[in-house]
Amino acid sequence: MSTFVLLHGAWHGGWAWQRVVPALRAAGHEVHTPTLTGLSDRAHLLTPQVGLSTHVQDVVALLEAHDLRDVVLVGHSYAGQVITGVADRVPERLARRVHLDAFVGDDGEAAIDLLPETVAGHYREAVAGPGFGWLVPVRPLERLGVSEQADLDWLSPRLTPHPWLTYTEPLRLTGGADRVPAVFVECVDWMRVFTAHAERAAARGWPVHEIATGHEAMVTAPDELAALLLDIAAA
Repeated sequence: MSTFVLLHGAWHGGWAWQRVVPALRAAGHEVHTPTLTGLSDRAHLLTPQVGLSTHVQDVVALLEAHDLRDVVLVGHSYAGQVITGVADRVPERLARRVHLDAFVGDDGEAAIDLLPETVAGHYREAVAGPGFGWLVPVRPLERLGVSEQADLDWLSPRLTPHPWLTYTEPLRLTGGADRVPAVFVECVDWMRVFTAHAERAAARGWPVHEIATGHEAMVTAPDELAALLLDIAAA
C-alpha cells in the first residue's frame, strides 16, 4: 500500500482531486488532499504574507503530524514548486514525487520566472490591476483546456484568488530533494505551458509521461490520471 498526498495548483483546493481519490482508495491506498493556506476552504487565512514557504510548511506539517512515510507526493501546476521544497525538507518521508504539468524549479528560482514570458506578463498585469498588487486573479478555465460545460460549472464557483508571493518567492534548496526520485506528467491537449519543464525533467533522466487532456487532468481525465498514478507508485 502507498500513501498519496495530492497537492492542488493555484486557485484550487483539496476538493479538486475528488474524481481521482476513489480509484486510489479502491486500490487500497491511503490518500490525503490538503488545501494550501489561503485557498478555497482556507481562504480566510489569506494575507499578503502567504508565500511558497508557507505552503511548503503546510505539507511538511501534514506529513509529520500524521507520521506519513513512503509517500507519493503529487503536485499539480504551481504545486510543483511546493513538492520540490517539501522533498528538500523531508526527503526521508517520500518515496517519489510526481510533477503533474507542473514547475520543475531549482534553488533560487521563483515560479513567475519559470513561466513563458507572455504568460508571466499576463500574470503581472492581472496582479497589478484586479489583484490589488498581492493576488493572482483566477485565470479563465478555457485557457487551461477545460471545455465541457459540466466541468466549467463544477470548477468555476470553487476557485479563489491565489497569493502572489507564492509566485515571487524563490525556492531555497539544500540538495535534499535530489534524494527523492521524480516523475513528470505532461498534459498535452492545451497550450502546453509546462513543456519546458517536461524537457528539463527528461534531461535529468526522470520518466516523462503524457496525458491527452487539458491542464486540469484531475477533472478532465481522472480515470486515466488515477491509473497512471497507480502505475507510478507500483514502479
